Amino acid sequence: MSWQDWIRTVEVEPSLYAADFSRLGEQIQILLRAEVNIFHFDVGDGHFVPPITTGPIVLQSISPIVHAAGGVLDCHLMIEAPERHFEQFREAGADSVTVHYEACPDLRSVVALAREQDLEVGLAFNPETTPETAAEAALATGVDFVLCMSIHPGFSGQDFMPEALDRIRALRGRLPEPMPIQVDGGIGHGNIRDAYDAGANLFVAGTAIFGREDLPRAYRRLVEALA
Repeated sequence: MSWQDWIRTVEVEPSLYAADFSRLGEQIQILLRAEVNIFHFDVGDGHFVPPITTGPIVLQSISPIVHAAGGVLDCHLMIEAPERHFEQFREAGADSVTVHYEACPDLRSVVALAREQDLEVGLAFNPETTPETAAEAALATGVDFVLCMSIHPGFSGQDFMPEALDRIRALRGRLPEPMPIQVDGGIGHGNIRDAYDAGANLFVAGTAIFGREDLPRAYRRLVEALA
C-alpha cells in the first residue's frame, strides 16, 4: 500500500502529539469510528527540535489498534540522523516516515534506507528553506510527498504562519500534480480551506481536534470545510 492508496482525495490527519496521553488508545478508537484514516505521529529528539516527544515504544502500543481498523501511521521524524531509527520505527508499526531536508545532508541515501525498510517517505521543510529547494530535492530523490511546515517544528499549539500559503502555492507549481502536499502547524477550521486552495491535500491537525471536547465533531468540521 502507498500514499496513493491511502488518500481519499484529501485527508485530515489528527496529530497525536496533541492527544491526552492518559486516554491515547481511547481517543484513537473514537477517531477511528469517526472514519479517520491516517494518524500523524510526531517524534522530537531534543536536538533538531527542542522537545523530546514520543518514540517507538508508544508507537508499538498503538499501532495494533490503528492497523486493525485499516488505519495508517504517518511518522514525522523531527530528529537528526533519522535513518538510524528506520528499522525500529518500522518494527513498531510505522507505515510512512517523514524526514527533514535540514537534517539530511545526504537525502538520497536516507530515502534509499527507508525504502529498504518498506516504508513510504515524505520530505519536510522548515520555513527557512525555500519551496524551490524542497521541490528540487523531492524530485531528485523520489519521495512520496512533501510536507510544508506552517510553523517552526517542535511544539504543538502554535499559530499558523500566513506566509505558508504562498510557500504551498510555490511548491504546488513545482511538483507533479499526483504528488501530495502536506501542511502541518496551526491548521484549523479558519484556514484549512485556504491551505487546500493553495494546493495542499494532506492536513495535520492537533489542537483543532484534540483541543475540543467532541473529537469526532471537530474532525468532521475540518473535513466538511474541504468539501
